[in-house]
Amino acid sequence: MKELIDKYLKYLKIERNSSDHTITSYQNDLTQLLDFTAQHFEKEPDSVDVSDIDRLTIRLWLGELTEEGMARNTIARKVAAVRSFFKYCYKRSYITKNPAHLLIIPKKEKRLPKIVQAGEINEMMELASDPAPETVQERAILELFYSTGIRLSELTNLNVKDIQIHQHQLTVLGKGSKQRIVPLGDKALDAIKNHLQTRSELFTTKSSKEAKNALFLSVGGNRIYPRMVQRIIKKYLLKVSEVTQKSPHTLRHSFATHMLDAGADIRLIKEFLGHANLASTQIYTHTSVERLQKIYSQAHPRAENKS
Repeated sequence: MKELIDKYLKYLKIERNSSDHTITSYQNDLTQLLDFTAQHFEKEPDSVDVSDIDRLTIRLWLGELTEEGMARNTIARKVAAVRSFFKYCYKRSYITKNPAHLLIIPKKEKRLPKIVQAGEINEMMELASDPAPETVQERAILELFYSTGIRLSELTNLNVKDIQIHQHQLTVLGKGSKQRIVPLGDKALDAIKNHLQTRSELFTTKSSKEAKNALFLSVGGNRIYPRMVQRIIKKYLLKVSEVTQKSPHTLRHSFATHMLDAGADIRLIKEFLGHANLASTQIYTHTSVERLQKIYSQAHPRAENKS
């Protein structure tokens, strides 16, 4: 089964153009199911065949995860991974029956996105004002995330040619290899211009030819990788905000929420974020409604019984 998992992961990368994050997550999920099956049938993982896994085995595994207190959202992703894997195996005749065909994906918990306040955003940008090339790049990354709301994978894949300075925009390659044009604000554009002036100083003797195209670079002089970006964002958010989730996605949430609060049409925000459907974007309306209710309670003389 291990060989099939490897084939499936290559299929995700090459044919489905799935993100590195998705591939890693699915690999962990399927390996976890493999290990459970090996233990259940008292076999070595290497000797488990894909046909050994039936619907009952999968349900026993999911039941164990639930008993361990695993979050519903995480279980939902694991079910999605298993369904996709066995569909792949069935279509390619590696199995004669799909044991995951009738599996139901649990409904995800609706969690409101965590955001950083506008004042904290400004404070964060001020902290990234050192003229050193590394800090100049960090400022450009911070400004770009908050100015555009792009995803982490979209940022790490950016090339210099994707920035259209005179048009104040950039071209983003999103999920499913879908391109979209995203406007750039003046502050983000200025930060990128400053970064481009010092970017050459980030190259090293170990820099690859491919790295010469990359907009953002790692410490070693090659294309920046997701974990490095996550560390940068966390470093700055730790200094300015008490928000529990200190990640690039928090800046994406903040971008969308602040745009909506300022009166932007939710359908335009959907296009900015690269969402396939409006339902994914509508979570931000809940955050804005909560904010409106708070302002109403504080401002309206008859909103609360203060007697």
